[in-house]
Amino acid sequence: MKSKKRNAFHTLVNISLLIGTSLSTFSTQAQNSNEPEIEEIIVTAEARAENLQEVPVAVTAFSENDILDAGIENTADFIALTPNVSFDDSFTIGNSFISIRGVTQINNADSPVAIVVDGVPQNNQKQFKMDLYDIERIEVLKGPQGALYGRNAIGGAINIVTKAPSDEFEGFVGLGLGNGNYKKLQASVSGPLSENLSFRLSGSLKDSDGLIDNTFLNTEVDFYESSDLRGKILWNATDNLRLDFRLATSSLEGGAIHDAAFFDNTGPDNTNQERAPITDILGTSERNITEFTTKADWAFDSGTFTYIGAYTDIEEDYYGDLDFCNPTDCPGGFFGFGQVDQSQDLDVELLSHELRWTSPDENRFRWAAGAFFVETDRTLSTVATLTQAGNFPIVMNVEDNDNDAFAVFGQFEYDLSDTVELSGSLRNDDDEREQTDGATGITRKTSFDALQPKVTLTWTPRDEQLFYATYANGFRSGGFNGVGGREFLDENVDNFEIGHKSKWLNNRLLINSSIYRAESENFQFFFIDINAGGAQVIDNLDEVSLNGLEIEFEGLISNQWSVFGSLGVQDSDIEAFNPLLAVPATTGNRTPKTTKNTINLGSQYSFSVSDRIAGYARIDYEGRGDKYWHTNNIDVQDPVNLLNARLGFETDNWNITLWGKNLTDEFYYEDFNATAFTGLPWNIGWQSRPASYGIDFRYNF
Repeated sequence: MKSKKRNAFHTLVNISLLIGTSLSTFSTQAQNSNEPEIEEIIVTAEARAENLQEVPVAVTAFSENDILDAGIENTADFIALTPNVSFDDSFTIGNSFISIRGVTQINNADSPVAIVVDGVPQNNQKQFKMDLYDIERIEVLKGPQGALYGRNAIGGAINIVTKAPSDEFEGFVGLGLGNGNYKKLQASVSGPLSENLSFRLSGSLKDSDGLIDNTFLNTEVDFYESSDLRGKILWNATDNLRLDFRLATSSLEGGAIHDAAFFDNTGPDNTNQERAPITDILGTSERNITEFTTKADWAFDSGTFTYIGAYTDIEEDYYGDLDFCNPTDCPGGFFGFGQVDQSQDLDVELLSHELRWTSPDENRFRWAAGAFFVETDRTLSTVATLTQAGNFPIVMNVEDNDNDAFAVFGQFEYDLSDTVELSGSLRNDDDEREQTDGATGITRKTSFDALQPKVTLTWTPRDEQLFYATYANGFRSGGFNGVGGREFLDENVDNFEIGHKSKWLNNRLLINSSIYRAESENFQFFFIDINAGGAQVIDNLDEVSLNGLEIEFEGLISNQWSVFGSLGVQDSDIEAFNPLLAVPATTGNRTPKTTKNTINLGSQYSFSVSDRIAGYARIDYEGRGDKYWHTNNIDVQDPVNLLNARLGFETDNWNITLWGKNLTDEFYYEDFNATAFTGLPWNIGWQSRPASYGIDFRYNF
């Protein structure tokens, strides 16, 4: 272990020295240059407002300008620009899988990433897939962040900050059109209601007929319609007291359960074969979310006291095909029983409270301490029927899951000298879980707890250079599988990381890099156990190692021309597992849904059209390496190469943008499940969207 960490340190130092040697000649000349500098981004990754380059955490951040320039409009858009992180749609309109540094989202379990919107944790997986509009900043923190962000931050944290109410009247109206009969309307208005009271009202409407064809029904299956509304009130009640209220609703309807069936070829490694959905049922899904939050900040000379409260109601239902085929192509249907359908109703209520005391930022010794509580009530009803046998039910399950989680936490930073800082944090999570069988009334209980420490040493030899070394522990709670299913264990990760953040050429070139090694105990993964009646199962791999490298850069070649990109390389290794595991696995294999590497390269060029009109052209390339779907590593998706482009024109008040995504029309699967892991008669794959393109118009006032 020591030799591996020492080698990683030497690698990072060598990278830094190579950069320094190659740039030293030009850096001196750049000192006297009048060239513009890279935009400074202020983040709150460690619960304080800090310059991105001064935070000893691997963070990929997007400012408001970045979000608009890159056309970031949903969760998948910014994940695609982040190294060693992937986002996959699957199954229902609200379902998604995020994988970060090899730790992956799975069905029916806690997320591996803490999702925070305006300081409020999003405590359910179904909340992560969202449309993004009127956004101020997005931060993606990699590596365990449990000490500050809690039990779901085993792989990292995502902090989304929406735009705050303004002191002056302002707003925008945006319209969009695209292929697949895509239509978009977005708007925002903000301003003062009185001297100490201001508001912001933002909304988004989207509609599309879809782009993926079901060749049996001869219709598109990825249709969707979304409506989102968010209202914010900011009240400066006194000179020391600030109150922030937010009410948000989100309604999403669309196609679901449209995986393509490999009924004509169930052999190994067919994940690269192109298939279209052929179900005889047009799957549908609906998700509705309502959230009310309140935040209060009391400022004192000795620090700031903060309270954050949130109530969230989530409802999702779906209906569709269970055999993923049709009577013509698959006359035998589901194991000779004919065609089978499925449906599910999910209802989740969450109530959370957080109290936090934060010391002043200017002190040599800075600290924060607090407590967090969340109460979750979750009801899940699942039905499957043999449609060719008079809708005979083969599955009828109703379960109630109650979860109370309580945590206390603390963090400190201490300046050992002008160039060295020591920081540390500690969080204790206590998770109480209870599941009740709706049919029998039988209740079972369990609990999990974890102490999550983090220690970081930061060295800043000069303003433009920062080195850090971190140890952090992350925790993802365990729980119960479905009614009658066995308990699965909590997952713990120990992460060792070193990183370097730097600016060169008079702040015209930014390069950040990090190397990490993590050890996961009881790594959680998902499959369907056909031997247990087709039960959805979360199980554990005893020991898994996760190793990786990340490099991000941004440079200004001239006043008008910028380049940017990132590289992520990761390797996961299954080191030990229970030999009685219900699905095939082999030591030395990669973990499920692991992408071998990610690469992003992009460039943006600004130009003048006239005295009043400016233009810009942007191109983004995204490369994804081999993707390993299951523990046996038989089904591996070949590398994927995606190309996006944007061409825009703007004045002080309006802009118009032509855009295209996946312009080369690359075909790949966002999710793939082989028969050994589903119990189905054939493999199934969730097809990605083909090339899309359109035009956006926005007017600012």
